[in-house]
Order: sequence, then C-alpha cells, then structure tokens
Amino acid sequence: MIIKPKVRGFICTNAHPQGCAAHVQEQIAYTKAQAGLAAKGDVAGPKNVLVIGCSTGYGLASRITAAFAYGAKTLGVCFEKPASDKTASPGYYNTSAFHDAATAEGLFAHTINGDAFSNDVKGQVIDVLKSGMGKVDLIVYSLASPRRTDPVTGQVYSSVLKPIGNPYTSKNLNTDTMKISEITLEPATEAEIANTVKVMGGEDWELWIDALKAAGLLADGVKTVAYTYLGDKLTWPIYGQATIGKAKEDLDRAATAIASKLQDVKGHANVAVLKALVTQASSAIPLMSLYLSILIKVMKAAGTDEHCIEQIQRLFTECLYSNNPRMDGANRYRVDEKELEPAIQAQVEAIWAEVTEDNLMQTTDYKSYSEDFLKLFGFGFAGVDYDADISPQVATNF
Repeated sequence: MIIKPKVRGFICTNAHPQGCAAHVQEQIAYTKAQAGLAAKGDVAGPKNVLVIGCSTGYGLASRITAAFAYGAKTLGVCFEKPASDKTASPGYYNTSAFHDAATAEGLFAHTINGDAFSNDVKGQVIDVLKSGMGKVDLIVYSLASPRRTDPVTGQVYSSVLKPIGNPYTSKNLNTDTMKISEITLEPATEAEIANTVKVMGGEDWELWIDALKAAGLLADGVKTVAYTYLGDKLTWPIYGQATIGKAKEDLDRAATAIASKLQDVKGHANVAVLKALVTQASSAIPLMSLYLSILIKVMKAAGTDEHCIEQIQRLFTECLYSNNPRMDGANRYRVDEKELEPAIQAQVEAIWAEVTEDNLMQTTDYKSYSEDFLKLFGFGFAGVDYDADISPQVATNF
C-alpha cells in the first residue's frame, strides 16, 4: 500500500514503517554523536534497565539512551498493535526498528507486548529477568494510557481531563479546522477524580516495584523514575488544578512510598518533571496544541528547544547519574527548567494574548508543531519515499 497520513482530530490513524524506523535511527544517531555521554554523569550509569512504556516518546528515548549511550541491557514493556490489513501502530514499528538496531550493535534487548497494568505481564517480566538478564538497576515508568484495568478486581477505570471545583475556559486551537476559539471544560465529579488517579497516579508504579522486590530482582542502588509534566501559568489550570493534578499528587505519594521500600537495597525513587513536547498524549489535551506552537517558536529563538532524546539525555547526565542532581522541594528531578525560565514564559504569555486565526502562522511556529506531530507516526522524514507502494508488515523481532 501507499501510506499517507490520515489525521483525525488529535490522532493520526496510521503509521509509516520506514518513517518510524527513520525516527528511531535519528535518535540513535543523535545519541552516538554525543561523544562520551555516559562519562558526563559523575555516577556510574545503568547496566540492566526496565522501561515500562518503551515504544514512543520519553519511554523510547529512555530505552535508546540506556542502550546506545551506556550499552545497557534493556527490557521493554509496551502495548502495541501489529499490522493487519491496516498499518501497525507507530510504537510497534518503533520497537521493531529499535530491536534491529540493538541486534546490529550486539546489545541485549527484549520486549513484552501486553498490558503493563496486568499481573500477567509483570510475571512475564520477572520470568525474563530470572532467565538470565538479572537484577535491574534502573526502572523507568513512562505509561500514558487513558484507561486501566485493576489487576485484582478486574474493574476498568477511565481518566478524564477536567478541572476541579469550577469550569475552566481557555483559548484552544482546533487543528482540524484551524479555528481558535474558547473552550470550556466542566469540572470533574468526585468519581471522575478518583478514576483518573487510579489510571494516571502512582498505584501501578508501586505495584511494579513490589513485584520486582518480592522476586528479588532489584539491584543494590537501584533507581526508579516516573515521568510527569507540571507547566506554568497557562497550563497549570489543566495540569495542576485538575484531575491530572490529583494524579500527579498521587505519583509524588508513590515516589515517597517506593523510596521507603527501597531503603534495604539503598535504592532511590523519584518523579522527573520534563518539558512540554509534542507527543501522542499531549496532543489529546485541550489548549496544548496552541501552547506548544508558541513555546516551540520562543524556545527555538532562544536556542533552548529540545525533543524527547535531548531531554532524556540531560535527565540521565544531570539528574539520575549526577552527585548533584537538579531537584525541587518535592524531591522531583527537574529537566523543565528551560521551558520555565521567566523570560521564556513571559514571551509565551504575550503571544498567547495576541494570537488569532489570522496571525497564527506569524506569531507561532505551528508549522514545526505539525511536523513534530506527523513525525510521531513516521511521516516527514528525508530519505523516505512516501509515494512507494510498500508492505505495512515488518519483521516480528520482539
């Protein structure tokens, strides 16, 4: 088939296998170009890494960094769809490309494709570790799912993106119509708040650590990190004073609880706050397409714009494997400091106040936002023939 992007709302419903492979290779090439990256941290890097949510975005960048900067063995967990009469999901193509690259470099890589929330997948991970990979010294928790099935009760919980207490009205860009209008989000019910915490909070992260500890598979000095975003004035009403904010509070709770459980192996558990980026998850959140279009323009002009791979490599060298990590008062690693610089946020707020449909292309960098969005699905890479008639199938190597 000839594969062209099919965009509907905040999602692209197909993906390009060769384009996704190019995206993975681009990140690997960037990693390799950072000569001596593993030596930039002043603490020894990881050797055995588990990435829960390994196939896209920050999770994929974490796996690439662990493998191609530190030579670590990596075990990944994802929930991706293989090709049928339609294309596979982008994460499936990404993971296949990662395995090809790891094999070519002689790096150990194993991936389990299944529901990370389930006890079955946790058991499969434990079996792989026991069969030879060994104890893990870094566990990255990078899941972004709209729903979760409780592994004990079987109840399915769905998350919502709503404010708490009062309705919230904001500018919003409809990327289908390119219209900017006000959008009002009604406040969440108590049940919706609780359900969102069940899906996006720290309960499952804690269950993973409990299972690995019970199996004796945590190395001395093990580190575990969960990823989050907080933002500033413009995004706080939807990320902070909202259902997601309550889930983030629970993530902080879980980090403290996990850290206590890791004391006997001298381990560490932290939340890492990363910058706003164009990801499949962020594209679904109201106001973020407009905010990101502005932010990209401002940060590019300042020379501080970063993508997933740059963010994660700074997390490793400046936080995870540093004797002087950059942390906030809540014991979180901070890699969002460039986004939150007062001068950057002041410029973003000024543009936000004046942006309209008529001046969108002049006041923002929507072009780069759109390009970054399509790249998530393998579209827009130089050297890929998007007019070629190709098979959507790729080798099942994981």
